[in-house]
Amino acid sequence: MVRVLFVCLGNICRSPMAEAVFRKQVQEEGLEDRIEVDSAGTGHWHVGEAPHEGTRQILDRHGIDYSGMKARQIVKDDLFEFDYLIAMDADNLGNLHKMAGTKKAGYMARLLDFVPEDKRDDVPDPYYTGNFEEVYQLVETGCKRLLAFIREREGL
Repeated sequence: MVRVLFVCLGNICRSPMAEAVFRKQVQEEGLEDRIEVDSAGTGHWHVGEAPHEGTRQILDRHGIDYSGMKARQIVKDDLFEFDYLIAMDADNLGNLHKMAGTKKAGYMARLLDFVPEDKRDDVPDPYYTGNFEEVYQLVETGCKRLLAFIREREGL
């Protein structure tokens, strides 16, 4: 089983959106028995909360299930139990590297590393910008590219 963890700051906007979008893409490819998907935040402020209303609205609009999702904070074991740790921005990626220290963790990257033609490095945080549609478009493209990358790398 290939395990993928999406990471943002509070785990209520970007990373749960990516988790839900990626899970749907995995299901559409018939890989749900080969790829497990989760999300977490580097911060603790929203632990136990459902995804942000804006994230829920955009996922509803696109017919993407997010039932049962609750925010959680990443723990050190996640770094070694997940094969891919995909951060929404450079700050969260830096936090993952700091948590791992010198130990060999899963493959770490930013989601937009898989969308090199986009001039942005980071998925903007709609908690502050309010632009959930823009974030959805970035997440959808990034997840498609990530899935293709994983399929090739893992021989799926």
